[in-house]
Amino acid sequence: MKLEIISTDKSPAAIGPYSQAVKCGNILFCSGQIPLDPDTGELVAGDITAQAERVMNNIAAMLSAAGAGFDDVIKTTIFLVDMADFAAVNEVYGSRFSSHKPARSTIAVKSLPRNALLEIEVIASLKS
Repeated sequence: MKLEIISTDKSPAAIGPYSQAVKCGNILFCSGQIPLDPDTGELVAGDITAQAERVMNNIAAMLSAAGAGFDDVIKTTIFLVDMADFAAVNEVYGSRFSSHKPARSTIAVKSLPRNALLEIEVIASLKS
């Protein structure tokens, strides 16, 4: 199956040897997003809510670049530095999904790149 690299300038450029997203058949695998501003490449200022909003905006841009949206998301993985932030992240995350609720895992981690407070990756189904 042919792989197609998906990228957009509306989401932060990759900061390592990886792609923003890869399409394989009708499945889109989006790399984990930390709260980087796509215009500056810098971590957004603010608390966990501000960082979660930025992450979800970055994910929305990647999904859009592939012709998808949050209703097409099959699975998400959330990485949190502090599980005490779970409720605040869940509120922002939940605002992006209407009646559709993808499968999800939430994992506590010791640290993330650039000292981000969270990272979220998604897998989505694309329309044929």
